[in-house]
Amino acid sequence: MSSDATWLDIDSRVILAGHQPACLIDLALGRGIDSHRLLRGSGLFYEDLLLPDTRLSAAQYLRLLDNARTLLDAADSSFLLGQRLLPGHYGAASNLLLHADTLLQALERLASCRALLSPLLAPRLHLDDHHVYLYWRETFGLGRNRRFLLEAGMTAVTSLGRSLVGQALPWEYQLGWAQPDYVEQYWVHMGERLRFEAPVSCMRLPREYVVRKPVAASAMLEQIAAQQTRQILQGLPASDSLSEAVFDHLYLEGGRRVGQEQVADHFMLSAATFKRRLQRDGTGFQSILDSVHAQRALELYQSRGYSHDQVAANLQVSDRTNFRRLLKRLTGKSPDSLRIWLKS
Repeated sequence: MSSDATWLDIDSRVILAGHQPACLIDLALGRGIDSHRLLRGSGLFYEDLLLPDTRLSAAQYLRLLDNARTLLDAADSSFLLGQRLLPGHYGAASNLLLHADTLLQALERLASCRALLSPLLAPRLHLDDHHVYLYWRETFGLGRNRRFLLEAGMTAVTSLGRSLVGQALPWEYQLGWAQPDYVEQYWVHMGERLRFEAPVSCMRLPREYVVRKPVAASAMLEQIAAQQTRQILQGLPASDSLSEAVFDHLYLEGGRRVGQEQVADHFMLSAATFKRRLQRDGTGFQSILDSVHAQRALELYQSRGYSHDQVAANLQVSDRTNFRRLLKRLTGKSPDSLRIWLKS
């Protein structure tokens, strides 16, 4: 059986307080939020945050986010947080982004260094002939913080691209929720290429923009940052949560439909332990499997132009009625309405 140390769990203290949490705390304090109320229930004290090696668990960070969202109670909070997150002030990891050869390499490094740069919501890249897509994978179950973090994450990547190439880029955003009444915040911070009620939340950019070289890139500083970042990552107890590892495994399996016990066996866990570990991290096997199939279906329709029958075959659903029901459950749309939505 695999050791718990194989994966990060929601109580692993690996998130440096001076990184993303500091950005959130600084935003809240700047708006007059009392630090005691902000930290309530997190097990943290303000003095702890000033120490260089203080680390939070994902559970503590999520509690901090809960408190901040409630206390700030402002439509622009997630977007202002996002502007502070990337490239950030995270030492070597931030320098690794700033000195990438191209924007694409910076996005690849954002994904590979997600434990340092985006510990709760891990970006996942997908490329086709015309676009680069950035999907978002929950490291742990985010609950009511999910949309807040997606807004912050997408704003952060938008800001990162602008910082690196010196101009605003024509990102398009597919957002998996109805248009909120604060849509003007999206216009200000992300632009007007917005599609709400999307089957899967992602952002995409034409490929010609991601080959651009950052304006201030340095090959020597990039090598130094790469070595330092590698050492930091090697010092972590693990690089992924179990839910991330399960997502990656199921995604690499393609459309093959596998059961929970079979996947538990792959990770050398008993079915009961596997289920308990995922539940402790705020998620479950079926939820992860649905996320994989929803993303895969969208990629097949959007990137490869597959027909309904081809997508159904890839997901190993032979009956058209069952495929329609599956797609409706995964994306909220029937096969025909999903294709119309993607083409419109």
